[in-house]
Amino acid sequence: MANTPKPQRSGVVVPHTPKWPQRLLARLIHGLARGLAATLRFQMEDRSGYFSSGPPEKLIFTIWHNRLALALVLYQRYVSRRDPARRLAAMVSASRDGGMVARVLELFQVQPVRGSSSRRGAQALRELVAWGGRGYDLAITPDGPRGPRYVVQEGVISAAQLSGLIILPVAYHLNWKITVKSWDRLQIPLPFAQVRVVMGAPLRVPPETDESGRAALRQKLEAELHAITHD
Repeated sequence: MANTPKPQRSGVVVPHTPKWPQRLLARLIHGLARGLAATLRFQMEDRSGYFSSGPPEKLIFTIWHNRLALALVLYQRYVSRRDPARRLAAMVSASRDGGMVARVLELFQVQPVRGSSSRRGAQALRELVAWGGRGYDLAITPDGPRGPRYVVQEGVISAAQLSGLIILPVAYHLNWKITVKSWDRLQIPLPFAQVRVVMGAPLRVPPETDESGRAALRQKLEAELHAITHD
């Protein structure tokens, strides 16, 4: 009998959809994050000047991967409170774990865009930029999802160039935390910790920027994020 030909793979990467255990875990994480945030003491230093004059323009909220624990809380506290009509879209891995994280984002009323540098990268970037065109702010972890830690990748620069949105570097320091033994050394605040938030100097990527210009701006963004990051 002749061998049945195997179906050809299309090359299209379909993001993992969270199953019910992941959806349950996502709801638990959402509730714990909101409860924990209510105990924290926040102090903000605005080096950007972004919050001191007029209605802030749309932005790309940029924070290191190991600060994800409070990223959405900070956006709600410092951006959404100023303008409740603002909405946020964020890049999340297309992996199985990314499916759970995407559900957490949805519970925070954030639009997830599934993809990373290794899976659905180009398509996800186009989708993210499209959400920016619809009036959304965007959120990117510049060293995610696999690192190296504290090294800015090309994606955030490309997103800024294509969308026309400014990049707002954000970091925070915790006086009381747990540091996870992961590639990014994820920082999780403990109850009643002090959170010193720093908004760095904003960065704009002109549409006509060439490859060498993008490389220079990537290095400038990385230097600014390092300058406001204190572990």
